[in-house]
Amino acid sequence: MTVLLVLFFFATFLLIDYLRTRHANATATFHSALPVAATEQDTAPRLKPALVAGFEVPANLRYHPGHTWALGESPSLVRVGMDDFASKLAGKLESISLPQRGQWIRQGQRMCTLYRDGRKVDMVSPIEGTVSNINQEVEKDPNLAVRDPYGEGWLLTVQSPDAKTSFRNLLGGALARWWTEESASRLQRRMPAMALGALAQDGGEALDDLSTHIPDQEWLPLAKEFFLS
Repeated sequence: MTVLLVLFFFATFLLIDYLRTRHANATATFHSALPVAATEQDTAPRLKPALVAGFEVPANLRYHPGHTWALGESPSLVRVGMDDFASKLAGKLESISLPQRGQWIRQGQRMCTLYRDGRKVDMVSPIEGTVSNINQEVEKDPNLAVRDPYGEGWLLTVQSPDAKTSFRNLLGGALARWWTEESASRLQRRMPAMALGALAQDGGEALDDLSTHIPDQEWLPLAKEFFLS
């Protein structure tokens, strides 16, 4: 029932995002014809990732509701990984099982498997295509994906022949921030003793390993719920 409710909200917000994007594209077409001063380009500061309910949500990425992200590196090459919410919920990992190079993966289906304390949970792919490369450093040190999910902890790259279609099914901008906040709110309701709410209200980051606040028998159901596996 929870999964159906999640999918309903996801579809609704995708429709809203589509309608907003159509309007934004029309505006962008006009503004793209305006010249931009070279000094303005050179001195523009690099924005820090938005902090939503204690979790980082970089604006340049697109997100799957299962808390994985995608970044287009070329028209058909896409880099993917887990988001900050997933990394903090996963906590200290024993290993990560990544797909083989050349393997075809589908959007919304299993991309990799996380192993923790004798339990395992799948994470779904945000993109569809053929695995072109995997992060061998993450295979050696799975907690690299936990410590630096948007940087050195990326998981794999995918050659996606129809990346444009896949990206349309992902969350970005305000929708991605809303989804992160909604996920944090649901997690906090399930874990009333956790300090996540106070951290979010103070503008601070969520705890690095939220799973230490989750009873062992509840971690796997929670991970499966939020990772949509």
